[in-house]
Amino acid sequence: MASWRISSLLSRSFSSSSATLFSRGRSTSNLSRGIYKYSTAAAFEDPIDPPVKINYTQLLIGGQFVDAASGKTFQTLDPRTGDVIANIAEGDAEDVNRAVAAARKAFDEGPWPRMTAYERQRVLLRFADLIEQHNDELAALETWDNGKPYEQAAKIEVPMLARLMRYYAGWADKIHGLTVPADGPYHVQTLHEPIGVAGQIIPWNFPLLMFGWKVGPALACGNAIVMKTAEQTPLSALLASKLLHEAGLPSGVLNVVSGFGPTAGAAIASHMDVDKLAFTGSTATGKVVLQLAAKSNLKPVTLELGGKSPFIVCEDADVDKAVELAHFALFFNQGQCCCAGSRTFVHERVYDEFVEKAKARAVNRSVGDPFKGGIEQGPQIDTDQFDKILNYINSGIESGATLETGGERFGNKGYYIKPTVFSNVKDDMLIAKEEIFGPVQTILKYKDLDEVIRRANSTHYGLAAGVFTHNIDTANTLTRALRVGTVWVNCFDTFDAAIPFGGYKMSGQGREKGIYSLNNYLQVKAVVTPLHNPAWL
Repeated sequence: MASWRISSLLSRSFSSSSATLFSRGRSTSNLSRGIYKYSTAAAFEDPIDPPVKINYTQLLIGGQFVDAASGKTFQTLDPRTGDVIANIAEGDAEDVNRAVAAARKAFDEGPWPRMTAYERQRVLLRFADLIEQHNDELAALETWDNGKPYEQAAKIEVPMLARLMRYYAGWADKIHGLTVPADGPYHVQTLHEPIGVAGQIIPWNFPLLMFGWKVGPALACGNAIVMKTAEQTPLSALLASKLLHEAGLPSGVLNVVSGFGPTAGAAIASHMDVDKLAFTGSTATGKVVLQLAAKSNLKPVTLELGGKSPFIVCEDADVDKAVELAHFALFFNQGQCCCAGSRTFVHERVYDEFVEKAKARAVNRSVGDPFKGGIEQGPQIDTDQFDKILNYINSGIESGATLETGGERFGNKGYYIKPTVFSNVKDDMLIAKEEIFGPVQTILKYKDLDEVIRRANSTHYGLAAGVFTHNIDTANTLTRALRVGTVWVNCFDTFDAAIPFGGYKMSGQGREKGIYSLNNYLQVKAVVTPLHNPAWL
């Protein structure tokens, strides 16, 4: 029941009422609570004080919070204002060496891989309980550091983190090998062994969930970890790691190094004593990570990278429902989703109606301080992303796409951008080819299924796709033809702990979540023993 409840908050399935958390802010009563739609009034209000204290800003190495070896710190900023939240210990190669040594010792000599699977399971279950007890604190840190709506963090993402931990706790005592028949008098068995020390590099758009996607399967399989958090969002993972130790995780099993990609990230990727690497981030950085891993000890690498996902609205669509689902597919999390439905393909029969209603929905989107109730969209993560999005918007205008609404800054403080909609978008425009990672919807017109399949697949990416249709034959045709790792039919962003996630082509390699994620953190060993005078073979 818990899994259904959490995934249903993210899902936009229209088998039942579509009124959810994300459709708030559309009534007069919401306006009276201070939700602004294309009003700069929010810029003149003082931001809400986050209801949380920051207690952890150091590196976590060997079970202890410690300063960086260099003594350096960096600033993490509030995207609502650009002001400094805290100074964070800045780890580099020397700190990564310390963290890897702690992880190596914990794996080679410590109790974690030698515990019974049931004991490891109990640690993860206690961790899930602590996550729930600290739900509001974790959510407040996530919103403060990242800018996402507090309601989204508190009602969806933190509960999903707890669910993930319980899911992987359930797997801990169900990982086992096989007995294999052989041609001859031999007993053959396979062992599924933990891979060792796992290096993990997580992004800034979903810090807690990406922490869970990485840590859950690695710990369930009995590994030790060295993790680098994104420099934009280091806070929530430090608190979560502290709670994991309170749950009984032995010292050195999980080490967290805050820092920058070219220093700390590169040191993890190229470290000779890291046995496996997992990275979530951009495709460009993923290529660098893969190269560093190959040039060092040829460690296996799991990559979850960028996307330019098609969202296909078929000619039989209920336009009102399709507009709402396409809006959610793109604008959720300020558009900062690797799998965002960022190419909205609409059949020519319903195109004009769709564009007008998509414009109206974007205008009606509530933008403002993410700590306010009912807010759908907060600020972008930082000034770099803010400038990048505005440059893409200018590119769309210059290339001849029609700017239906938005296209500029919201307010005069922080990194807010108005929800933006382009129509008459062509496949060769940058806004249709490159990952914008922001609140910019591009709407393209198509004539038939063959055409939209060809155009949807004409990209370097292959992470996800959305299909909106009432016709089961159309749905079956598209789900099999689209070269992507996930196809959502009449829903989008339905993330359950058991559903695998990953991409085709330059969207990555390997799968996160579900049973498939366990393979990333296991080695398979064959053991062959002669049998003398066996009663049977």
